[in-house]
Amino acid sequence: QVRLVESGGGLVQAGGSLRLSCAASGIVFSRAAMEWYRQAPGNQRELVANVSGSGKTNIGDSVKGRFTISRDWPKNTVYLQMTNLKPEDTAVYSCGTSWRGRYYWGPGTQVTVSS
Repeated sequence: QVRLVESGGGLVQAGGSLRLSCAASGIVFSRAAMEWYRQAPGNQRELVANVSGSGKTNIGDSVKGRFTISRDWPKNTVYLQMTNLKPEDTAVYSCGTSWRGRYYWGPGTQVTVSS
């Protein structure tokens, strides 16, 4: 059974930092590309960053230079390091992965950035 669980969200002031974690189980972690998405109220879900099974990363234009994605293979965990946070980064952040023909999501973690 595939399970993704995010953690690390919270309330932070503008300019602050947070690190989100996504713990994965039920997959062969080294073979799975992992993605971070976010969705703010009234907005479409936005791809923030992804990392391949081998560690190749892509960062969305809206967060490039501020966010980084990484993965820890022994811990089956992917991270999203967020710095210089802005109020417009406020959203529910979710990790996801495609595994054996199906896409899986975690429940998400709320990030709120105050001005």
